[in-house]
Amino acid sequence: MRNEFTAIVEKDGKWFVACCPEVPGANGQGRTAATAKKDLSRAIKLILDDRRRDALRGLPRSAMRDVLTVA
Repeated sequence: MRNEFTAIVEKDGKWFVACCPEVPGANGQGRTAATAKKDLSRAIKLILDDRRRDALRGLPRSAMRDVLTVA
């Protein structure tokens, strides 16, 4: 699955910090902007994977599951 998200990157002293407004709680940091964005990408993946597992937990067997692509 491929998704696009907004990365907001700011310099804070010697570090770069990144956040994503579409995924509250997703943050990244690094010595370079590229490293902060890579760290943010990992955070987004972890949060979305956790939310997906949590949402699917306890679904009845009769529930239908399908893939939806949003363009």
